[in-house]
Amino acid sequence: MRIIGGRLRGLKLANVGKRRAGSQLRPTTDRVRESLFSLLLGGRFEDPVTGARVLDLFAGTGALGLEALSRGATFATFVENGRTASKILQENIARAKVEQETRLLRRDVTRLERTTAEPATLVFLDPPFGRHLGRPALISAQSGGWIADGALIVWEEADEMAPPQGIARIDFRRYGDICLNICRMEAPGA
Repeated sequence: MRIIGGRLRGLKLANVGKRRAGSQLRPTTDRVRESLFSLLLGGRFEDPVTGARVLDLFAGTGALGLEALSRGATFATFVENGRTASKILQENIARAKVEQETRLLRRDVTRLERTTAEPATLVFLDPPFGRHLGRPALISAQSGGWIADGALIVWEEADEMAPPQGIARIDFRRYGDICLNICRMEAPGA
């Protein structure tokens, strides 16, 4: 795995192969990430990446958030509960030399407390497939003030997903067995 584009282009990320077998990680492939960022930066959604505050939920290796930083996002908060995944993510942040542009939180994504930090304008959500954690995670982030009104949300799952109230799905893409549900956080009363 590597960073596909931007200032960190070509940076190799930590290996999640056999030596990390206990991690149960399923990183977004380079091909899907490249397609996703081409979609995001292709004009349909204006430019949700440049200057973005990113929230990477179920961050795993951090590949999505790091790719966004490489392409012009200003800050990324990674939320990951797994011990092995958190170590890999810390290693990737160090490899990218973006410690000052990131924050790593080790906690349950479905039970986020209220935040006082500036809300995210771009959200990546990549829960373990088949465990129905994406919707509760979005509700937790939404109710805790983690997501800005109008934020773009990329929800990676094995199928098409119905977002919770206050979040509208605006696009859907399938890449083999991976589905990208592109959503937008609605402003209250919209």
